[in-house]
Amino acid sequence: MNILILHAHIEPDSFCSSLKNLAFEHFTANGDTVEISDLYQMGFNPVASRSDFKSVAQEKPFNYLKEQIFAFQNNSFSDEITTEMQKFVRADLLLLNFPLWWSSVPAIMKGWLDKVLALGFSYHPRDKKYETAPFRGKKALCTITAGGSSAAYTSEGENGDIMESLFHLHHGTLYYCGLDVLPPFITWRTHLTDEETLKGYLNDYKIYLENIDFNNKLY
Repeated sequence: MNILILHAHIEPDSFCSSLKNLAFEHFTANGDTVEISDLYQMGFNPVASRSDFKSVAQEKPFNYLKEQIFAFQNNSFSDEITTEMQKFVRADLLLLNFPLWWSSVPAIMKGWLDKVLALGFSYHPRDKKYETAPFRGKKALCTITAGGSSAAYTSEGENGDIMESLFHLHHGTLYYCGLDVLPPFITWRTHLTDEETLKGYLNDYKIYLENIDFNNKLY
């Protein structure tokens, strides 16, 4: 199996990065091929701009979505975006590893999703979405470190149900592009948690990854 780990944490010694490292070690030990896009380390630019294209169909007024379709049809995405698209095409599993920021992904990861899962390439609202999207058969998994407690992210908690917060990502992005979305692996309050609990999280994650083929997909 080919794995692409999309990692978005600025600190290499963070617990979030430890989860990324564990996934890399697990899959490589299993004989899988693993690529990592460490977005902060790469200096990935999340801001959509004219520089995302080697050529454009129309300079003014500039329409980013129309230019994505033009670039897909004419192979004119920037080298940075093309490289990430190629990684995604090779991957059987896209693993998004990130801290929960404002109930979503960090800006640098959102930029990757905006640019790499481009209109024309991974979806089209008319005839390439959900069950008819071009990348059916790929899987996606979100591995998340949350700053709040698990109780805070329930339907009765102050932050609401975590699965409702992640609906836009699971359903509106990943499944929209045709991916089979696995249940997320989430750790809670890792910045305030003792070492024994963190070790328990790592062990739970190892077990999750060992049984990944048996997890029922959300979508």
